[in-house]
Amino acid sequence: MKARTLRRIFNLWPPFLFAGIRVQRLDDDYRYARVKLKLAWYNRNYVRVHFGGNLFSMTDPFWMIMVLKCLGDDYVVWDQAGEIRFVAPGRADVFADFQIDESVLDEIRAATAGGEKCLRWFETDVRTASGEVVAVVRKQVYVRRKRR
Repeated sequence: MKARTLRRIFNLWPPFLFAGIRVQRLDDDYRYARVKLKLAWYNRNYVRVHFGGNLFSMTDPFWMIMVLKCLGDDYVVWDQAGEIRFVAPGRADVFADFQIDESVLDEIRAATAGGEKCLRWFETDVRTASGEVVAVVRKQVYVRRKRR
């Protein structure tokens, strides 16, 4: 699937659409993505800041999909674990950037070359437009070469 098509699907997907989450950019090579979560009356918590579940949701699928697309069909890729650390109250729109370097892909290829699994942690800062960190999300991705 083309990245442009997937970005459009994400932006119409009910869990993102109704939470105020928009994929602003997803590069054709799946090496970079930028996601925005706007602060609105319908996605605030009791104390009128971003609901923590939405902060996690805005980051949830990207590392797995980007690793899967970058490595290709010879690999099995799954989310293994995730965690979030709240740093500051989210009182404005927030953004998350995801970028995979070739060196990370090479590391995963090397770790899985003999058929072993690789568990790799990826970290994403959720920031306001001014750069203030609101949350830090970590995702562990499971990767293994497909057995033939």
